[in-house]
Formats: sequence, structure tokens, C-alpha cells
Amino acid sequence: MFPTHRCRRLRKNETIRRMVRQTAITPDDFIYPLFVTYGKGVRKEISSMPGCYQESVDEAVKNAKEIYSLGIPSIILFGIPEHKDEMGSGAYDDNGIVQTAIKAIKDAVPELYVITDVCMCEYTNHGHCGIIEKGEVNNDKTLGLLAMEAVSHAKAGADMVAPSDMMDGRVAAIRNSLDREGFSEIPIMSYAAKYASAFYGPFREAAESTPQFGDRRSYQMDPANRREALREVALDIEEGADIVMVKPALSYLDVISDVKSTFAIPVAAYNVSGEYSLVKAAGKMGWIDEDRVMLEILTSIKRAGADIILTYFAKDAAKILNG
Repeated sequence: MFPTHRCRRLRKNETIRRMVRQTAITPDDFIYPLFVTYGKGVRKEISSMPGCYQESVDEAVKNAKEIYSLGIPSIILFGIPEHKDEMGSGAYDDNGIVQTAIKAIKDAVPELYVITDVCMCEYTNHGHCGIIEKGEVNNDKTLGLLAMEAVSHAKAGADMVAPSDMMDGRVAAIRNSLDREGFSEIPIMSYAAKYASAFYGPFREAAESTPQFGDRRSYQMDPANRREALREVALDIEEGADIVMVKPALSYLDVISDVKSTFAIPVAAYNVSGEYSLVKAAGKMGWIDEDRVMLEILTSIKRAGADIILTYFAKDAAKILNG
């Protein structure tokens, strides 16, 4: 009863606030996304994502060294091929852009944990995440290509693969192919609950993956559905996922919390491009304290239950957290 109980006593100064803080973020929590493209000496800033770049392999290697020096343990690679086709053949080409980047980065920074995005949308000329038949993505025919892509990444030296396509059954197809090819030790981080979100807009500029017709709502989740996420996650775990992801993060903190409290498995969350760009734009205008908002967002994602956060803020946040 007041005044016996005064919660403000434990907020009096930064020292006591730090001592009783319930959620802490560190660079160990982060995975930094990189967009790798063809050419040499290429470092093209993404207009809608200030501070992020499309980089040729040589520039990505330089970036990887900086990332590791900041204490960030991992990156995830997205590829932008020189040529695209209907079957997305660049995705599973052993000499493709991501495969080349994996080899170069692992050679230069062997301790950096390299994860690869496994999807078709960056490599197809129609921008969808699989084989198109009669104007629709053919789920089952796409699975074989995704499995080939994952195996090619593993052969190049990837430490983990992360299927983001949202095809039914793709985790099992990838797990079976990896095991059959001798890569049973390669983990799968599944984009298990990936929503058809408007927050992906800037990413599609970065990855040059905008669908040329229609949208992805027939295979990505409806933003209105919460319970369905648990079903998606459960199926991916059953098929062999080692880590499950919720994407996006900020508008889906309830889903992150649900997944964390339901399953005894590491949970990742993707702090996506639109979430990043909104903060950058408002910060540029002077409407917010950009650094404080960034850290507050990352803390909220961790507080909701995420063990791992994929974020374009990783380098900026690590610099602050490292003091």
C-alpha cells in the first residue's frame, strides 16, 4: 500500500535501472542482411534503405570483416544475379552470386557464421517465389528447386540455410536433400510464420524482387491471422526446422510471444526493411531520436521472446552497445 510501495525507487538513476533491467540486447543477438550483386567495386546505396547497399562480392567481403569486428556473429546473404529467367536458375547455380559470396566471405572471415536465404524470387524474371504454371506458383514443383538451391549453398560453405518462400513442405524437402548429400549437420532456419506484409516494400527494391504480376498473398500468411502461425511453426518443426522465424517483427510481437511460449526451439524475428526505413526517414527529418527508437524497437522484439533478431540496424546498434 502507498507509500510503502514506491516503484520509482528502482528507477532513480541509470545504475539501479541497469541492475534490475529485465531484457538486455547485445550484438550476439543480431544477424545482419547483405545484398550481394554481380560486378566488382560495386557499392550502390539502396535509396529507400539509407546505410544499406547492393554490394559486389569484393565489397561484401570488406563489409563482412567490419561486421565481425563489431561482435556481430552472423550475416544472411541475398543474391542479385546478372541474369534472371523463368526457372530462377541462378539460385541453384554452383557458380551463382550467393555461392561465390559464401566462398569469398568464409575464406576472408572464417569465424563469421554465414546463413543464406533460400528462395526463388530474386532469380526469377517474374519475381515470384517458385515455378509459375497457369498464372499460379506450383508449390510441389518448386520444392525440388529450393532443395537444389539449399544444397548448392551448403556445398559452397554456408553454415545454415533459411528458406523464405513459404511453400508447403519445403523444410522437409530441403532437410531430406541436405541429408542425402552429406550435409546433415547444416541447420535450417525456417521463415515459418511469414506474413504478406506491406512492410517489405524497400526490400523489394534492394533485392530487385518485385512480382511482375499479382502478389504473394496466396502463399504468405494473412496479417489478420494469429493462431495460424502456430500451425505453420509446428509443421516446420515436424519437418526438421532447427530455428523458426516470425516475419515481420514489430507488428507481430504477439506472434513472436506465442511462438516462444509454445515451442521449445530458438525463435528468430526479422526486423524488416519497412520498419527500418520508417525509423531512418523520421530520424532524417528530426522527428524522433533515431538511436533511442532503434534500441527501443530491438528491445521490444527481444522482450517479446525473440532469441535472434535479423536487422538492418545491427551495425548501428552494435556500435552503441559496444560503447
